[in-house]
Amino acid sequence: MFHPISLETWPRAETYRHFMEEVPCTYSICVNLDISRFLPAVRERGLRFFPAFLYGLSLTVNEHREFRMRLDEEGRLGYFDTVNPCYTVFHPEQECFSDVWTEFEPDFSAFYRRYLADMEKYGGKTASKSMGEGNTFDVSCIPWTSFTGFNLNLPKGYGYFAPIFTVGKYFEEAGKTKLPLATQVHHAVCDGFHVSRLLNELQEWLDYFQS
Repeated sequence: MFHPISLETWPRAETYRHFMEEVPCTYSICVNLDISRFLPAVRERGLRFFPAFLYGLSLTVNEHREFRMRLDEEGRLGYFDTVNPCYTVFHPEQECFSDVWTEFEPDFSAFYRRYLADMEKYGGKTASKSMGEGNTFDVSCIPWTSFTGFNLNLPKGYGYFAPIFTVGKYFEEAGKTKLPLATQVHHAVCDGFHVSRLLNELQEWLDYFQS
């Protein structure tokens, strides 16, 4: 369900107007997540890495309203109760990708099964699986290379509030396994504090998955 926000009572209204009207601004942050505990735990349980990580990312995103905000068809700001991950699937024969989305489910096993079912049904198709309602956020994966910086240039992105995540190739560093993750957001609805909180909570979830 979509819930409109009243700019007359919203504490962030002044900041929102500033970064929407006066200084339209999106920004990105890149971090190396520590998956030293998460990766062996996934392997021990016989799970696939990406859907397991996608669940943790989706769980953390859905904990915070600022990552569930959108503009509706009338241009009103609001937020969804739940947002679902829309992720890229690479097709090596055509060297192109398509998008598949999976409905978020707080229960890990249920989400994992939904992901597998969606990939079974839509993963081989080069046409995207259409969401229709707009309550998705974007996750891309670049498993062929690691990166220390990443930026998307969106000429029409100043009205796009869904976070965009890009995952790189994990690598070894000083005895730790690191996973590059870029997060791009709109400054009108999300400050560095909010992104930092999300990334810290995601890291905690990755550590907790071991136990």
